[in-house]
Amino acid sequence: MPPAIGETIPDLELTATGDKTVKLSDYRGKQLVLYFYPKANTPGCTREGQDFRDAADAFAEANTVILGASRDGIKAQENFKAKQGFPFDLLSDKDEALCRAFDVIKLKKMYGKESLGVERSTFLIDAAGALRQEWRQVKVKDHVETVLAAAKELATG
Repeated sequence: MPPAIGETIPDLELTATGDKTVKLSDYRGKQLVLYFYPKANTPGCTREGQDFRDAADAFAEANTVILGASRDGIKAQENFKAKQGFPFDLLSDKDEALCRAFDVIKLKKMYGKESLGVERSTFLIDAAGALRQEWRQVKVKDHVETVLAAAKELATG
């Protein structure tokens, strides 16, 4: 079961860009935006990442760290981050532990074929590590503005 609103998120350890291993608890004391995307360097995922990149300073002003996550390997994540100039880390979740913890692996249909994939989703976690808001089946257009408004509201209480 994924964490419900108000519950503490699971404290998983993951490989991150910049040759780091991070635990979600490392971000306590700051709010955290954890966004899941299907695949690095695809059009929708690139646009979403660019939108988060362009709003990174505003998120920082709201005491909020951004982390992107997908099932891509760390090399693909490093390339994606470098190519797009993302000022935040990307997490490699090849074993799907983080994806399963937040229940974002869903059955998808594309061109008549069914496969399991990452449902574009975003989670806003407070400075104490509790889930405060979630967005599932995200449409990229205007999404980052919505998340930023929620982060600002949470930061000001």
